Amino acid sequence: MRVFQTLETAFALQRGALFPWAPVILACGIGLYFSLTIELTFPIYTALFVIFVIASAVALRGGLLAQVWAGAVALVVLGVLLAGLRAHAVAGPVLGFRYYGPVEGRIIAIDRSGSDALRLLLDQVVLADTAPDRVPRRVRVSLHGAQGAVALAPGQRVMMSAHLAAPSGPVEPGGFDFRRHAWFLGIGAVGYTRTPVVLAVADRQGVWLGQLRHRLSQRVQARIPGDAGGFAAAILTGDRSAVAQPRLEALRDSNLAHLLAISGLHMGLLAGFVFALIRGGLALCPPLALRLPARKIAAVVAMAAGAFYLALSGGNVATERAFSMVAVMLCAVLLERRVLSLRSVAVAALVVLVLRPEALAGPGFQMSFAATTALVAVFGWLSKQRPNNGWMAQKWLRLALGVVVSSGIAGLATAPLAAAHFNQIAHYGLLANLASVPLMGAVIMPAAVIGICLMPFGLDGVPLWVMGQGLAWVLFVADTVAAWPGATSGVPTPPAVVLPLMALGALGVVLWQGRWCLLGLVPVALALALWASVQRPVALVADSGRLVGLMGPEGRALSAARGQGFVARVWLENDGDIATSQAAAAARWPAVPVLGQGRLMVLRGAKAAQAATCRPGDWVISDATLPPDLPCQTIDKRRLQETGAIALYATPDGGLRMRSVAQMGGLRLWHGGW
Repeated sequence: MRVFQTLETAFALQRGALFPWAPVILACGIGLYFSLTIELTFPIYTALFVIFVIASAVALRGGLLAQVWAGAVALVVLGVLLAGLRAHAVAGPVLGFRYYGPVEGRIIAIDRSGSDALRLLLDQVVLADTAPDRVPRRVRVSLHGAQGAVALAPGQRVMMSAHLAAPSGPVEPGGFDFRRHAWFLGIGAVGYTRTPVVLAVADRQGVWLGQLRHRLSQRVQARIPGDAGGFAAAILTGDRSAVAQPRLEALRDSNLAHLLAISGLHMGLLAGFVFALIRGGLALCPPLALRLPARKIAAVVAMAAGAFYLALSGGNVATERAFSMVAVMLCAVLLERRVLSLRSVAVAALVVLVLRPEALAGPGFQMSFAATTALVAVFGWLSKQRPNNGWMAQKWLRLALGVVVSSGIAGLATAPLAAAHFNQIAHYGLLANLASVPLMGAVIMPAAVIGICLMPFGLDGVPLWVMGQGLAWVLFVADTVAAWPGATSGVPTPPAVVLPLMALGALGVVLWQGRWCLLGLVPVALALALWASVQRPVALVADSGRLVGLMGPEGRALSAARGQGFVARVWLENDGDIATSQAAAAARWPAVPVLGQGRLMVLRGAKAAQAATCRPGDWVISDATLPPDLPCQTIDKRRLQETGAIALYATPDGGLRMRSVAQMGGLRLWHGGW
């Protein structure tokens, strides 16, 4: 009984501060759904719904302790139900075979791939000799080779001859699952073409927002030449097709890539500028200012501007998340509540998680809410500590210090997440952000808003020129900082448990009231210790069998200098070896490779016949089908088709432990054949 009394007292002290935990607990349920290795069936969903109803009833009628625990159970179960409902709601055909032939479809988006190739997202797809119910709703095709002079734009119906296949799985066990990502985007096939794209219908059809976005992108690039124009088009319309790959790399290496994405920063700056413009304009007219609620009118107009920005940018997950956060804060203005608080951040997180549960696993959601939560918490604490006199009373000093502190806090909050997802740390990122972010708020976004407002009258030249000058400075900072020695360093991918453990600990420090909040540092320290001691696989085998990575004293050695370039790059990045190219890693390959207690034989194509010479203890890896009665350990085409990519880990007794993509991922909706 004393334990229950102690717990009830502890939760009573948290009264009024428990709501921000709601999205955290809901996220636990969503994370639980995505960590399962089996797909839930209808009877299980029914049982979970019954549990949710019972737990909700207890939470509404029980005592404080019962309310807390029953509410937590209800939220966890609700997270599982929401994620499952969303996964089934977006279900669509996935191409079940390799296809080569004519492809016809309507362009709904244009961007660039990681290899800098122009890429089309098509819907209303038609494939030759394929039943309509087997054709994916959306197909993504990369354009290689000479493409002629056809000016591609959203709404056009195009034709091409393309190679298509189902979205691929992780390149190593526990890695990023592109199949799941594509499932929630409605993409059922990806591929490429080396033949010119031709127009099937010259007139653009539907997707009027995509057409408006394309015209605005072209107008901005015409007004702002060079890379700055591509940068401007990206932050105004979400069109990154004109941003060159070297520029992207420089922005990443200087920790300025977040300026390229339409995120909470851009949405907040736009809404803030519109809010200040409308409120200031009304204040200049005393009769209106005295009779109208200027703040509320400004909030409504700013929300409308944010909604238009959301629609214009394509409505991707990152922009939806940013708009949700801004909308919640503007609603607080309308309701005359505190705008910046942990409760408003929690409401925004709940909105995003309910609408798009899959966003939880993405770096955008994690980094934006980590930065926002940390900023609100720290500045809320500082507002209570700030003296009313002395040098800190100087407004300009507080403003300058606020810029430095906010950049430092956001950088510290997002650094572990960026390192975990992108395998690198930008050491001069704080300096680069201090030199760029204030300009984004003071010059670039205001000039962009004025330029768009004046564009229908043809008067956008001057504001867009100002915007271009500001973006040219940001690109100069990115190039300069990225070129400094030691600008970046690589870190290995952490175990799957590290980020959840770190997040729960950090949220405990921020959200729990009282000195017991410091206990949250324990899971953070444990997560860092697990990350520091991470064990990378001794050997990695691609799902094609055509590439093998063997860990050696100098780093991972690759069995081929060319081919499977994406797989090779991801393996090296996950090792934290971000500066090594595939060719350099292939140069590490030993003359006589050894795996475990025997030889490692990587045999491709016709060389598979040499597998007959293997001995007990040897390992043979091949992209062909090997005889089943060989005396050695074999990984061949037939086995890889069942398992996907394979990782081999060293065991304490000197042996090897095998993990596969199929073993770790299980059989889910997005894996096909469930």
